[in-house]
Amino acid sequence: MEITEKDRERAKACLNCPVCSHARKKQRGLAFWFVKNVEDKFCPNCQAYEKVYGKKAHEPLK
Repeated sequence: MEITEKDRERAKACLNCPVCSHARKKQRGLAFWFVKNVEDKFCPNCQAYEKVYGKKAHEPLK
């Protein structure tokens, strides 16, 4: 699986997304549920984040 420059750009957009950032930081609540159950199936930025970083968009960075 090759990681393209477009994947890196989309993963960066996911890092800066307020919903995904909140979900990664708080690990609970509506944003967390939304990102965990809905967004990673439909959002190309969340999919790219998983491809580039090897983690789901809702998982904490550390």
